[in-house]
Amino acid sequence: MRAIGMTTFGGPDVLRELDHPEPAVGDDEVRIHVAAATVNNGDLLMRRGEVHQLRHDAPWVPGMEAAGVVDAVGVRAADRFRVGEAVTAHVWPIDPRGGAYGELAVADVNRVVRVPRGASIAQAATLPMNGLTAYQTVEAMGLERPGTVAVIGAAGAVGGYIVQLAVAAGHRVIADAADTDRALVESLGAHVVVPRGDGVVDAIRAAVGEVDAAALAAMPTLDVAEIVRSGGVVASVLGFSDPGQAQSARRRVRFAPVLVDAIADPAPRLRHLSELTESGELTLRVADELPAEDAPEAHRRLESGGVRGRIVLRF
Repeated sequence: MRAIGMTTFGGPDVLRELDHPEPAVGDDEVRIHVAAATVNNGDLLMRRGEVHQLRHDAPWVPGMEAAGVVDAVGVRAADRFRVGEAVTAHVWPIDPRGGAYGELAVADVNRVVRVPRGASIAQAATLPMNGLTAYQTVEAMGLERPGTVAVIGAAGAVGGYIVQLAVAAGHRVIADAADTDRALVESLGAHVVVPRGDGVVDAIRAAVGEVDAAALAAMPTLDVAEIVRSGGVVASVLGFSDPGQAQSARRRVRFAPVLVDAIADPAPRLRHLSELTESGELTLRVADELPAEDAPEAHRRLESGGVRGRIVLRF
């Protein structure tokens, strides 16, 4: 089958068209004839050789999200999906069979969901992994009742989903944005928007005082914990490298790294994300659509920053 991948690690130009073996479908898996695959930050790490879980030899085929039509189903997945259904899935690119940048991709049945009504195939491709990451971030905040939450990196693909999911959960959201992104972040439902940048913590404090929880979808070194109330949570999709964590721990602020691959059974969350999309509470954002052979350009654009939504490769 046709795939986009690499035989060596490096810059965007290592990506090229490959003739890759068709992936066999396992008993608990769904195989998808891919029409669209998103370009995510994890794909950049894989291309650069910075994914330590990647242990098989070249070639490597990136891609963590695929949308298309069911091509085959495993024996234990046949009661959930049927051939010909339009679906989107979270795919494991560290699998030797390859990730989403190919004409065929396999995914665990629990990481597959039908394309939401009203969503295009490109929009649907942005939902599973990015949506699950945002969903898990809001869950990690651990707020049993509506509270005030801060979202850093609100204009990005995952950050925007966090804003909308937090609003849907009833929370008051204070979010950051550059001047050029302010209207976008407001349209996502943020109740208060402050300027992004190094002064964002002071801006949040000036606007609302303390918050019950904070989500970091950007700037992992930011000591946002200083404006989180005692007993609150800082959830991060980027890990932590905050030198102030020890002091924050003494203030009883908990740090929660978000790992989307740690969810054993994400199927109920995926179905809820689909329902929120169909109700209009979650907006699937596509920054641009490019033919699959333009993957190097897509990677360059994502690395340069400023992409709002996700770039989608079309097969």
